[in-house]
Amino acid sequence: MNVLVIGGTRFIGAHAVRHLHEAGTAVTVLHRGTSANPILPAVAHVTDPTAGYPVTTFPAAVRRDWDVVVHMVAMGAADAEAAVRAFSGRAGRLVLVSSSDVYRAYGRLTKAEPGPPEPAPLTEDAPLRSALYPYRGMEAQIGAYAHDYEKILAERTVRAAADLDWTILRLPKVYGPEDNADLASVHGFAAVPHWRWTHGHVRNVSAAIATAARHAAARNAVFNVGEAHTPTMGERLARLPARSGDPPVPPPFDFAQPLVIDTSKIRRHLGYADLLDERSAMSDLAT
Repeated sequence: MNVLVIGGTRFIGAHAVRHLHEAGTAVTVLHRGTSANPILPAVAHVTDPTAGYPVTTFPAAVRRDWDVVVHMVAMGAADAEAAVRAFSGRAGRLVLVSSSDVYRAYGRLTKAEPGPPEPAPLTEDAPLRSALYPYRGMEAQIGAYAHDYEKILAERTVRAAADLDWTILRLPKVYGPEDNADLASVHGFAAVPHWRWTHGHVRNVSAAIATAARHAAARNAVFNVGEAHTPTMGERLARLPARSGDPPVPPPFDFAQPLVIDTSKIRRHLGYADLLDERSAMSDLAT
């Protein structure tokens, strides 16, 4: 099985490449060549300076036939459209790594979408946001890509492709040794102990990506990815070492809206199982 991974040198992508390689997949990674990751196995690399956000051009070396293309870094319409153009008729399937921020519940949480809280957990059929571009205005904090970031548009583009099968994976908040290692996404919400937000250790999330890439039953389907059970922030913090001082002031969200996704579909349809126990993994990272 020949797989191209676009943007597979950092954090989730690097772990996904490792899982694919260990499963016997022939992996090629397309990236800018500006970073090296010690966890990457001995796979093929194609470097191109244009392989950064947004990836809108592809070098000749990768514009060929692939069983699967895994796009880790398609942030919006432009890069999704470029991938569809480049790999329609060439790839057996395009796997788009998306986010659970596509759900209307995220808009209700941030108060960008009026209305009462959405029922949780959110299945893959839950309503999506109508207010687009959720991070515009935050370019200084998270990067220039925030201006055009919209996974809803990326998903829509991929699903509309006429000559390209697809898989969409909606990720939770990911943590691990390389990113979110301080569990700021937990400690930062100590002041709202009742609130729930689905997380996933990077090894589990990347294993789910590799499973979906290799599994024929993932064709033309959407899957939520993350822990099987989402505890409250208070329950998480009870298992972590205490921190001194007052808890941080959380964002001005509507915390009556949980951001909990139902991840049973990928387990049921693809036979996915966590590599790490999520409760132990989070506790181990904090000690």
